[in-house]
Amino acid sequence: MLPERLPSFDELPLYKDGPSGNAWGLWGEKDELGMLNRITPEVVSAAASEIKEGIRFSLDWPLDKPSHPAFDRQRFHHEILNKAPMTMNDDAIHINTQSSTQWDGFRHYGYQRVKKFYNGHQQQEFQAGAGPLGIDVFAKKGGITGRGVLLDWYSWAQKNNIARSPFETGVVELAHLKAIAAENNISFRAADILFIRVGFTAEYDKLSTEQQRTFPERKPGGLLGLEANHDSLRWLWDNEFAAIASDAAGFERGSATGPYNDPDISIHQWCLAGWGMPIGELFDLDELAEYCRAHTRWTFFLQSTPLKIPGGVASPANAVAIL
Repeated sequence: MLPERLPSFDELPLYKDGPSGNAWGLWGEKDELGMLNRITPEVVSAAASEIKEGIRFSLDWPLDKPSHPAFDRQRFHHEILNKAPMTMNDDAIHINTQSSTQWDGFRHYGYQRVKKFYNGHQQQEFQAGAGPLGIDVFAKKGGITGRGVLLDWYSWAQKNNIARSPFETGVVELAHLKAIAAENNISFRAADILFIRVGFTAEYDKLSTEQQRTFPERKPGGLLGLEANHDSLRWLWDNEFAAIASDAAGFERGSATGPYNDPDISIHQWCLAGWGMPIGELFDLDELAEYCRAHTRWTFFLQSTPLKIPGGVASPANAVAIL
């Protein structure tokens, strides 16, 4: 049974002996969906009213982008398996689920000091194909489906002469997001799925082959993303988002363990491990943003079904926005 209301931000943590900000137990001790519990049949039905023209946008970047992933993640590999002498082919792919468009499941990132994941689970409980918090649970419940809302920070920053590279550490300020929402008359509803566009995919596609090859070793490094502080976390919680995503490679200012971030106030820790709020990264939002800007509407119906990887950590998004 869903709680009648979410606790206030100031009531966190719920599990008082646990780490800061946690909402453990809100949906029950054995819960594996977190904020996705907010996506009720009523929420999905209401979100369907966003479909006006039937225009569809795929939000997944190709699996082979970025061509040279950072953080020592292996590159995408695709193999055609010819079944000669028959005129027939199979194929096989090898991927790191963190290397292109993905949803982070709750096995991905835990509280670093106490080494615990969502609802207090620990590393030794996880194994391939079994155990709690597998991302397949998302798919079994119909995926991440509901009303998506896009905040196009990238275009707004260009209009306001704010120049920040998505390939260097830097902040997308909460005040900017609030300004974008106000200027475009965007209001949020409980269980919305938030998307923030910072320009990573658009700028990456401008790089030469050599620049893409050397991208993981670029100097200075880091990533542009939402500022990680209590104000940002309060805003995410108070708006009751079911999930949050970006075209950035890390959502929050990266790396999350950089000296500019309080180690106890990372968005990855609080959202994934504390609240059970999935984080999406490297979404392809460019065509969607162009359409939204031309039609002055920033909400849409979202269908995103992660792969049913038993015990999976993360998954390609398989996401479509329908307007």
